[in-house]
Amino acid sequence: MNLILMGLPGAGKGTQADKINNKYNIPHISTGDMFRLAIKEGTELGKRAKEFMDQGELVPDEVTVGIVKERLSKDDCKNGFLLDGFPRTIAQAEALQQLLSELGLSLDHVIHVDVPEEKLVERLTGRRICPTCGTAYHVLFNPPKVEGICDKDGSHLVQRDDDTAETVKKRLSVNIEQTQPLLDFYESEGYLVKVNGDQEIDKVFQDIQGFLEK
Repeated sequence: MNLILMGLPGAGKGTQADKINNKYNIPHISTGDMFRLAIKEGTELGKRAKEFMDQGELVPDEVTVGIVKERLSKDDCKNGFLLDGFPRTIAQAEALQQLLSELGLSLDHVIHVDVPEEKLVERLTGRRICPTCGTAYHVLFNPPKVEGICDKDGSHLVQRDDDTAETVKKRLSVNIEQTQPLLDFYESEGYLVKVNGDQEIDKVFQDIQGFLEK
């Protein structure tokens, strides 16, 4: 299965991606992982991407699409893949369709993990991180055993600057603005599947699984 996973920050996309990866044995490919791999392997495109990233600039589409092509050509993608974080624009979505066609592949579904905005604000503002080991907690959904203290190493948990209510709302509104045209595009192409992400984690996965195995 060749899939794309979409969802706003806090929708639980990463968790569902891991479950899909474990169940169907298809690689979960995030944009960040792809860039890191290309840079580590020292490919031409990886070097070009690094130049832009080192200057704090966005990597141009032709470089990004080239890196996606390199990644999708690897052996572990023969039975399918799960793309996460790409495409981000309609131009990239069209480039991806062209690229898949060149590789003799086609897209099966675009899964959108859909959660109401007010729920996402609740999820993101409740997140707490251990500054020492990086373990993430949530004051409502995944609290530590002792309030404010990491279970693993006893460090005091912190709230990231970008997890305050004001920042979260701003981040979500930017994300909605960017992703809505893409969702509309995939819906018009007949690829989009909406899954209710405002449920227990396992129930969300059951819904995804139920659709994929239809």
